[in-house]
Amino acid sequence: MGYRIAVLGERDIVAGFAALGLDVYPVDQPQQAVESFRRITREETGVEIIYVTETFASALAEEIDRFRNSASPAIILIPGRGGSLGIGRDALKSAVERAVGADIL
Repeated sequence: MGYRIAVLGERDIVAGFAALGLDVYPVDQPQQAVESFRRITREETGVEIIYVTETFASALAEEIDRFRNSASPAIILIPGRGGSLGIGRDALKSAVERAVGADIL
């Protein structure tokens, strides 16, 4: 069985990912995002990568932190309906600094 990729965020943002064969989880409210994220991260789902729109990043901060030092699932923040908030870029920069010990971005 291959690995699965999930996309969680606003309906109009995640809809296009379904055409690529990714599992999509459209949400409208922060609490829905938390519930969907918890469903996705259960071990038996087989999801290895989760794309989350930045719109719901603050509501999911605690949940995402649980996986900060785990190889799986990889959690990647992408711009939401309002465009990039810089949260994904900052998270990537922090991860790279931890991995290589210096700011190379």
